[in-house]
Amino acid sequence: MKLKHYAIVGLFALGAAVPAVSSAAGDAAAGKTKAAVCAACHNLNGVAQIPMYPNLAGQHEQYLVSSLKAYRDKQRNGGMAAIMQGQAAALSDADIDDLAAYYSSLPAGGN
Repeated sequence: MKLKHYAIVGLFALGAAVPAVSSAAGDAAAGKTKAAVCAACHNLNGVAQIPMYPNLAGQHEQYLVSSLKAYRDKQRNGGMAAIMQGQAAALSDADIDDLAAYYSSLPAGGN
């Protein structure tokens, strides 16, 4: 097979994989309801009042999904990981998708 054929096959394979990686199917309205517990540290508008806690408002949805799953699965350690691992332990994939959709929909400044 020529190099050109490998390139075409590679592009098709990449095109098939990207949608599965880049899209979470979260419901922002459901995420807002589920975020009540998160508000204790991250505030309802997603902008933390305590400097050691990160702002969640305006973060990329896929980043939030991967972070929450890593906390839930105890793959993320250090810092405040012990607290987040406890908070994320009971979250389903759907809960995580909803929370990520909600926080990513908020303006980064929280306004």
